[in-house]
Amino acid sequence: MPQATDLKAWATLQKHHDDVGKSFVLKEEFKKDPERFNKFSFTFKNEADGSDTLFDFSKNFLTDETLKILVEVAKEAGLEKLRDDMFRGEKINFTEHRAVLHAALRNVSNEPIKVDGEDVMPGVNKELDHMKEFSEAIRSGEWKGFTGKPLTTIINVGIGGSDLGPVMVTEALKYYGDRKQTLHFVSNIDGTHMAEALRDSDPETTLFLIASKTFTTAETTTNANSAKEWFLKQTGGKGDIAKHFVALSTNEAEVTKFGIDAKNMFGFESWVGGRYSVWSAIGLSVALHIGFDNFKQFLTGAHAMDKHFRETPLEKNIPVIGGLLSVWYSDFYGAQTHLVSPFDQYLHRFPAYLQQLSMESNGKAVSRDGQMVKYTTGPILFGEPATNAQHSFYQLLHQGTKLIPTDFILAAESHNPIDNNKHQKMLASNFFAQAEALMVGKGEEQLKAENTPEELYKHKTFLGNRPTTSILAQKITPGTLGALIVYYEHLTFTEGAVWNINSFDQWGVELGKSLAKKIQAELDEAGAPSGHDASTGGLIAAFKAKAGLK
Repeated sequence: MPQATDLKAWATLQKHHDDVGKSFVLKEEFKKDPERFNKFSFTFKNEADGSDTLFDFSKNFLTDETLKILVEVAKEAGLEKLRDDMFRGEKINFTEHRAVLHAALRNVSNEPIKVDGEDVMPGVNKELDHMKEFSEAIRSGEWKGFTGKPLTTIINVGIGGSDLGPVMVTEALKYYGDRKQTLHFVSNIDGTHMAEALRDSDPETTLFLIASKTFTTAETTTNANSAKEWFLKQTGGKGDIAKHFVALSTNEAEVTKFGIDAKNMFGFESWVGGRYSVWSAIGLSVALHIGFDNFKQFLTGAHAMDKHFRETPLEKNIPVIGGLLSVWYSDFYGAQTHLVSPFDQYLHRFPAYLQQLSMESNGKAVSRDGQMVKYTTGPILFGEPATNAQHSFYQLLHQGTKLIPTDFILAAESHNPIDNNKHQKMLASNFFAQAEALMVGKGEEQLKAENTPEELYKHKTFLGNRPTTSILAQKITPGTLGALIVYYEHLTFTEGAVWNINSFDQWGVELGKSLAKKIQAELDEAGAPSGHDASTGGLIAAFKAKAGLK
C-alpha cells in the first residue's frame, strides 16, 4: 500500500482542511445544525448484557464532508481488506510472520477461524475450559495448598501485557471480585515490588501465577525465582511448588524445570501479542478474581464490538470513526497527544493500559514497505481519572497552547450509589461541564457580565474550540468493559492501517533490553566498564562505587 500522503483522498482531505478545517468553530457548528448531536452520536448495543453505550463524536472537528473524506481515506488505504485479513487469520504481522488473532480468544460464537488451514477454536476452547476448571477449584476452596488451606492470596508475576491487562481489568471489575482474596501484581525488576507483595503474604495460602509465554523473560523469571526462593525458605523446604505455582506459558521444558507441574500450564499461541493477551490464559487472574462466568461476559462484550467493527459500514463504524479522528488531529492539526480521562475510579488503570496498546502498536516511523513515513504517527496517550485530573493537568487543556483531543468516559449508574447517588450526580455534572467548557470557552463579554476586573480579562479568557469525545455507558459491567477495550483496540488498528505501518510488532523494546544484559554482566565484573560513551561509562562507574561494587 502507498504511504498515506500518496493517497488521492489524503490530498482531498488536505484541501478540505485548508478550506474549512482552519476556520472551524465547534460552537458555531452547533448553532448552524440543531441535529449535530444526533448526526454524530452512535449507540453501541452490547449483546453481552443488553446494555448500550453512547459514543458522542459531535464535539469534534467534524462535518458531513469531513467524515465522508476520512472514510474515503480509510477505504483507499485498504482498511477493510486489512481488517478482513486479520479476522481470517492471515499473517498481517509480516515482520514476525504471525497472524493477529486475539479476536479468536473472545470468539464466543465459536465461528471457525483458521491459521494455515487449521481451525484455532478447539485449542482456544480447551484453554478456556482449563481456566474455568482451575478458577472454580481455587475460588471454591477445593484446590488447597500444601498444608490443606485454601489459596486466598494471588500474586501474578509478569511484565508488559502480562501485567498491565490483568491489573487494569481486575481493578476495573473490582466490584465483581472476591473480596476474600488479596491480589498482587509484580512486574518491576526493582526488588521492592516483589518484597512488598511478599511482606504480608502467607506461603500456606499464596498462589503464584508466572506469566511468560517463553518462560525466559528476564524480569519475570528473575522475579519468579525470587518468589520460589521465598516460598521454600518460609516453608523450610517443605512447600509443594506444584500446589502453589502455575505457569501462563507455552515452554513446558522450562516450566517443569522450575518445578511447576505441566498440568498447571495455561498456554496461548504465537498469534497472541502481549498487549492483546488479557483475553487469553494471561487473564487467569481476572477469572480467579471475578469468577469464570463474569470472565465469559467480559469476552462476550469484546466479541460484540468485534462484530460491530467487522460488519458496520465505515461511516457508522464506531472504532473506525475514533481512529480516523485521531489521524485527522495528528496529521492535519499537529496534535501530538491524546488524553483519556475516565470519570470512574474503578478505571484508574485504564489509561496506563491504553498507553501500551496505543504507543507500542503505533510508535513506528517505517511504513509496511520499509520506507520512512512522511507524516506523524502514534500520538502520545496519557490520562488519569477525573475529577482528580481536573485539579491537576486540565489547566493545560483549557488555557494551554497545545491542542489535546480528549476522551471522557462515564457510567450513568454507579456500583456504589452513596448518599442517594449524590456522588454520581456530582461526577456526572463535571463530565458534562468539562466537555462543554472545552468547546465553548469563555470570552470578554461574559467576563464583563461577571464584573471581572479588566486587567484580568486576558488571564481569565478561555478560547474554547477544544475537541472531545464523550463515552457514556450504562454501567461498567464485565461486558461493557470488554467492548470498551476492543473499541480502543480497533481504533488503534484503524490508525495503523491509514498510516500504513505494522501495528503488531514491537522491535523498539528490544535494543534497551539487549544492552541491559551486556551491562548487567559488567556489573558483576571487576574494574571499569569499557565500550560505552563517556556518560554511560561514567554513570556505571559511579553506580559501582556507590553500591560498593569493585
